[in-house]
Amino acid sequence: MKILPIAFDSLGVRSMATYVETPDVRIFIDPGVSVSPDRYSLPPHRVELDRHREMWEAITRWVDMSDIVVVTHYHFDHHNPDHPEIYEDKDVFLKHPREFLNQSQKERAASFLSRIEQYAKSINIADGKTFDFGNARVAFSEPVLHGLTAKLGYVIQVMVEADQRFLFTSDVQGPLNSGALDFVIDVDPDIFIVDGPPTYLLGSHCKKADIELSIENLKKIISSTRLKTMIIDHHLLRDLNWFDYIKDLGKLRNNVTVCSAAGFLGKEEDQLEARRKDMYNGLPL
Repeated sequence: MKILPIAFDSLGVRSMATYVETPDVRIFIDPGVSVSPDRYSLPPHRVELDRHREMWEAITRWVDMSDIVVVTHYHFDHHNPDHPEIYEDKDVFLKHPREFLNQSQKERAASFLSRIEQYAKSINIADGKTFDFGNARVAFSEPVLHGLTAKLGYVIQVMVEADQRFLFTSDVQGPLNSGALDFVIDVDPDIFIVDGPPTYLLGSHCKKADIELSIENLKKIISSTRLKTMIIDHHLLRDLNWFDYIKDLGKLRNNVTVCSAAGFLGKEEDQLEARRKDMYNGLPL
């Protein structure tokens, strides 16, 4: 199985865009990318906008090579309603567009569906379902909270199984809630991509106890599963001190690797959003 992070926060944008390939099916998960409109009371730096364009071009190239496209929820860093043409002749698997959504996501989902239906080969509600593609199996969780409450809506998690078992958590913010955690443990993945806790919001929208719960849940996953590789990124990588929160996770078992998406690709983390203030101050990248 080939697992390729395409656009992530450790690569300079808000995204969890991921390409997965087995001998029987090519899958793209969450083809969206965005930049924060306001960080440190500053708008996006031109470097961030250039990276956004670069990452979107990469997403479109890999989507074009894919057979199916998955959208786990309707935030704009996970789907792009302005370019429905990328779904042309694709089998699309979606978070249910009317159930387990807040009002904002319901409106976005309805608009998105109306735009892609003329392009997609098929549109499939994925929540809680399993699909076989040759020897590959793709299973979706029931809707789980985007964090601890329904304020930010719900997401679906994605498991792909072929020669190994891969899990994509989407925005579970940790995981923070027990539904998301239970699905991860039940899947028992070899490798998984998780968005991590939003430590950059600590003190405003996130409590210290939430961060501690998230880290404890990540420890439970390592101790309760066969996991070999944990790719942790997205929300956590909006914090320059991200590694301080997870530095002990890789020590829990000798055969577990914990890294960012950039690290998984053999690259240095390039946290443009977290360094926005420095860029405006003219400090070197």
